[in-house]
Amino acid sequence: MGDPGLVLVALAVAVGIVGVVLPVLPGTLLVAAATLVWALVTGGAAWWWWAGVVAVLVAGQVAMYLVPGRRMTRAGIRTRSLLLGGLLGVVGFFVVPVLGLVLGFVLGVFLAELARAARPAAGTGGSGALRPAVASTVVALKNVGLSILIEGSAALLAALVWVAGALALR
Repeated sequence: MGDPGLVLVALAVAVGIVGVVLPVLPGTLLVAAATLVWALVTGGAAWWWWAGVVAVLVAGQVAMYLVPGRRMTRAGIRTRSLLLGGLLGVVGFFVVPVLGLVLGFVLGVFLAELARAARPAAGTGGSGALRPAVASTVVALKNVGLSILIEGSAALLAALVWVAGALALR
C-alpha cells in the first residue's frame, strides 16, 4: 500500500478513535475495518498485525463491559437497573443523537433505582428515595466514563499496533 492509502487508513483510524468518545460512529468497528482494508491490500505479515489489532479491540470490548459492570454491581446497583438503563440507552440513541445513549442509560438507572428505593419507604411518602437513587446514578455516570476510557484506550492501543505494523512492513 502506498503513502496515500496509508494516510486514508490513518484518517479512518483517527475518526474511529473520535467515534469512541462521540457515539455517532461505531469507533471500534471503524478502527477494525480500516486496518482490515490495510491488511487486505498489504497481505502477508500484515494479517498478523491485523490479528493483534483485533485482539486488542476485543479485549477492550470485553473489559469495557465487565469492569464497570462489576463495579456497579458491587456498589449495589441491581442487574435489573442496569438492564433498564441499557434499554433506555438504546432508545435514547435514536431519540437524541450523539448523547442519547449515555443520557438514556443514566436516566434508566436513575428511574429503576428511584423505584427500588421508594418501595420500602412507601409509608413515609417516598421522600427518602431520592438520595440513594442519585448516589446510584453518580456511580453509573462514573462507570460510563470508565467504560469510554477503556474503549478509547483499546482503540488507541490498536492504532499503535497498526502503526507499528505499517512501519515494520514498509
